[in-house]
Amino acid sequence: MHHRGLPLTLLILMFINTSEETCTSRPHITAAEGEPFYLQYCPPTSEHENETDSIKWYKTNGSRGKVELGSSSSPRITLHGYVLEFWPVELDDSGRYTFQMGNYSYDWTLNVIGRSKDSCFTEKQIISKTVEVKKSLQVFCEHNYYQKVVNRTSLYKNCEKIENNKDPFLKKNAEFRDQGYYTCVFFLPHNGKLFNVTKTFKITVIKDRSNINPVLLGPKLTYVKVELGKDVQLNCSALLNEKDVVYWNFWRANGSDPNVHEEEGTRIKTSEGKWHASKILRIENVNEHNLHFSYNCTVASEGGIDTRSFILLKKEDLVDIPGYVFTRGMIIAVLILVAVVCLVTVGVIYRVDVALFYRHFIGRDETLTDGKTYDAFVSYLKECQPEHGAEHTFAVETLPRVLERHFGYKLCIFERDVVPGGAVADEIHSLIEKSRRLIIVLSKSYMSNEVRYELESGLHEALVERKIKIILIEFTPVSDFSFLPQSLRLLKSHRILKWKADTSLSYNSRFWKNLLYLMPAKTAKPCRDESEVFPVLSQS
Repeated sequence: MHHRGLPLTLLILMFINTSEETCTSRPHITAAEGEPFYLQYCPPTSEHENETDSIKWYKTNGSRGKVELGSSSSPRITLHGYVLEFWPVELDDSGRYTFQMGNYSYDWTLNVIGRSKDSCFTEKQIISKTVEVKKSLQVFCEHNYYQKVVNRTSLYKNCEKIENNKDPFLKKNAEFRDQGYYTCVFFLPHNGKLFNVTKTFKITVIKDRSNINPVLLGPKLTYVKVELGKDVQLNCSALLNEKDVVYWNFWRANGSDPNVHEEEGTRIKTSEGKWHASKILRIENVNEHNLHFSYNCTVASEGGIDTRSFILLKKEDLVDIPGYVFTRGMIIAVLILVAVVCLVTVGVIYRVDVALFYRHFIGRDETLTDGKTYDAFVSYLKECQPEHGAEHTFAVETLPRVLERHFGYKLCIFERDVVPGGAVADEIHSLIEKSRRLIIVLSKSYMSNEVRYELESGLHEALVERKIKIILIEFTPVSDFSFLPQSLRLLKSHRILKWKADTSLSYNSRFWKNLLYLMPAKTAKPCRDESEVFPVLSQS
C-alpha cells in the first residue's frame, strides 16, 4: 500500500467505527439557521475504500439543477471526504444534497428553518423528557459530532443562564419548579470565529406514579353470624400508601356501645413498597343491641375514601331453604351456567370482534390522561435495499396509511418524525417513553445496529418500567428466533401477528382486527374525508 493511501484508509476506519453515533441516516433533515451543521455518509462496508478519490458532493435546488460542491462553492461550506460541513447553515442552504462515490450515491433533503428572535432555541428541535417528582432529573450537555472541538459549554433554563453551574450538566431530584426548557449551548471555534450549536430539552415533571388508590380487601358488605353472649372480632384489611389511615366507625346517635372496642392496628410493608394494614374491632358479649347495626371500616387518602361494612346476625335468623325452592334454584343455576358457558365460548372465539365493538359502543379512550404523544413507535429495518423493499414499504407507508388515515392513530416513524440536533440514542429513548406501544416489524435482517438500541430501550420500558406494551409483526416467516433477546422470545403469543399479503390486505382482515385489538382504545377520527372508502389495500 502506498503511503498516500494510508491516511485515507485510516479515515475510512475512523468513520466506520463512529458511524453509529454521527451518521446522517435520515433522508429528510431539519436544521436551525445560524448554527454549524453537517451531513455525513457512512459506508456500509469497507468495499468502497478504494473509491475514496472519487467522492463528490452535489446540491440540487430549483432552476440551477444539480451543482457540484467544492471548496470554492461557499466560504461557509467545507468538505472532508464523507462529511459536508456548514459554518453556519443558512436559509438558502435548503435543498437536496447528494453524496456520490463511484457508481454509488445517497440523497438527503435539507430544510433550514429560521430562528426566533425571542427565544434561544428552535421549537422544532426539542427533545422531550418526562420525570416523576422526587426522581432523578439529569440533563447532560454532550454532542456526538462536535464534542472534540467544543471550546466551552453553557446550560440555560428558559433562556436564562444557570449560574454557579461548574459542569455542563444538571443532576438532582426533580421538583415541580424544575419543569421548563433546558438549552445546552456548545461554543465552537472555526477559522478565527466562534459559533454555537444548541441542544434543548423540554422537561415535564409529573406526580409520583408509585402511589396507588387505597382499597379495602373483601366484599363491601359482609354478614357475620354470631351467638348472643359470645365475643366476636371483625377484621378489616387494606392495601394502601404509607400516609393513608384506616379506622372504624361504630358510633350511634346516642353514643357508642360500651362493649365495642377498636384495637391498635398493624402495618406491614410489601415487596413493592406499599403497605398492608389491618385493624380489628372487638365486640364483647354480643347482645340484641349489636345486631343489624352497620359497623363501617374506612380507609382514607388524599384521593378519597373506601368503606366496608359488617352487619351482625343471629345464627337462627338464617332459616333453611325449602326443598322445592332448592330444586328450582338448582335448575335455574344449571341453565344460567350453560348460557354462561356458551357466551364464554363465543367470547373466546370472537373476543377480538367483541372487544372492538365494545370499544366503539362505549367510546372508550385510553389516551386522554396518560401524557403520551404517540400511540405507537414503529421499529423496523432502516436499510432500504432492494431485498428489503417490501418490508420497508410496509413499515413507512402501509402501517401509517392504515393506522393513521383509516383508524385515526398517531405513529412515530424514525425517518419521518425524528429531527436532528440531538443525540440519536436520547431521541429514540425519549420517543419510546412518549409512545403507548412499540411495534416491531420483524424479519431475518431486523437485528442490525440501527434497531438494536430501539429494541433494548423498548424492552426496558416494557419489562422493567411497565410503561409500554410490545406488538411483534412477523413480516416474513422466521423459523429461528434465536437471534432475538430471550425476553422478547417469551412475548405472549397473542401479541405476535403474522403478515400474509394474500389474506391481510383488506381492512376487515383478521390481521388488522388483531392489530387494532392490541393498540390502545381511542376515539380519534381518521385523517380522511368521511366519504372516502378504502376497502382493500394496494399491493405497493
